[in-house]
Amino acid sequence: MSDVKNCYARCRDFKCTKRALTFRGKTSWCNWTSEPCTPKGCTYAICHKRQLLDNGICGLTVKRKTRDNIRPEEMLKDEIKLRSKLAKKTGERTIF
Repeated sequence: MSDVKNCYARCRDFKCTKRALTFRGKTSWCNWTSEPCTPKGCTYAICHKRQLLDNGICGLTVKRKTRDNIRPEEMLKDEIKLRSKLAKKTGERTIF
């Protein structure tokens, strides 16, 4: 998870719901608490793309873990029995 990035206040999708975010030089400042803005612990921090996770990590930088344990041949082993109307329309009693 080296590609995971924390959310920061200068992001174009970041927004403060209290409208208390101002920029003083290179630091982002919260006028509500009179401290530097840290989206990780702030309850008023949101993301326009709804990707801000609870621990302050940007959800756009997180990659999904996938598993290759199941092969496609194993998924199609079971046959599904059809009921009357569907069996009449398809002309078969089972699928797969």
